[in-house]
Amino acid sequence: MGRWLCKGVLAAAIALPTLSAIELGYADEKEHATTCTLATLKGRYLFFARSIDFPPVVTQPMPSARAGSRIFNGDGTGTVIATFSDNGVITMPDVHVDLSYTINADCTGTYTVLNPAAPTVEIFVAPNGEEFVAIETSNGRANDAFSSRRVGPE
Repeated sequence: MGRWLCKGVLAAAIALPTLSAIELGYADEKEHATTCTLATLKGRYLFFARSIDFPPVVTQPMPSARAGSRIFNGDGTGTVIATFSDNGVITMPDVHVDLSYTINADCTGTYTVLNPAAPTVEIFVAPNGEEFVAIETSNGRANDAFSSRRVGPE
């Protein structure tokens, strides 16, 4: 019985500090939760999106697609470089347009391409800034959600 008692005391001596470290680690994570800022989005992010455009953007519903990159400067400004296709025809090749964006502490935000016809886009940013997902929330587009992944510093 003495051996069992010794083994039990030894097991407790090993397990208790480990459990305490786990509990403290969790509490520490909660206190130091990751937050996002404008600087979270910094660099070049590739994207592609397919959608259906509806009136008033077009006269009748039609498929559209876009591909390119967005460059976020880490300060609420950036640039979009993209090619657009409507109904299978390239309508705007190699467009360069400025954008502005906001990021909330909870890693949500918006960006707007600085063009009067451009939609507002809601974004959800990974806390490390490596990726974000987005959905257009205006301008007559439907089913236009996409993800973008950082591929370089600029």
